Amino acid sequence: MKVLHKGDIFEQVFINEPGVDLHIVQEAGSRVKIHIINLSSANNNIVIEQAGKGCETEIYALAYLHGEEQVTTETHVKHAVGGGRSNQLIKFVLDDNARGRFVGDLKIVPDAQQTEAHQTNRNLLLSETAEMRTQPQLEIYADDVQATHGASTGQLDESALFYMQQRGISKQKARQLLVNAFMKEVIESIPDTAVREQLLNTIDGVVE
Repeated sequence: MKVLHKGDIFEQVFINEPGVDLHIVQEAGSRVKIHIINLSSANNNIVIEQAGKGCETEIYALAYLHGEEQVTTETHVKHAVGGGRSNQLIKFVLDDNARGRFVGDLKIVPDAQQTEAHQTNRNLLLSETAEMRTQPQLEIYADDVQATHGASTGQLDESALFYMQQRGISKQKARQLLVNAFMKEVIESIPDTAVREQLLNTIDGVVE
């Protein structure tokens, strides 16, 4: 377990790790920003407890999987004190027989008033045999809060593919552009320009 003291900042980008296991307790005014990028099988478990006022937590996760690969990402965010903010953006892109699973546990205790917490899970299935399981678990016991949750799973927009092909773009290139556009929101939230460019080059090499 890692404890962030008042005003501490924890920022980390994990690219293609077999698993990320973090347990962080945040004291007043501390900040957490985590990026997890998976291009192969992994199990991720992130536990964050905001134990002090004015904390900020950002969790971004992206998985792009082929073949029989599987990724499970679990996030457990607890607002034990009011006045904090958390934002989670989790995206999966699944092809072939890939499997994805997201468990999002968000808890706001009764005394954690004036908390702002958002959790979004978006998933893109590129084959009929890919499978995604989403399990949001929201426990909100305070009244004076802003809390949102959204989850969706869909396929590539066929009309967009057709439109792009009509303008001379090959189906493979059109598919690549749409997949990249879907992943862009997570990638562009990485603050390090060199890391972003390296990641984009890596993804371009695996997008079919």
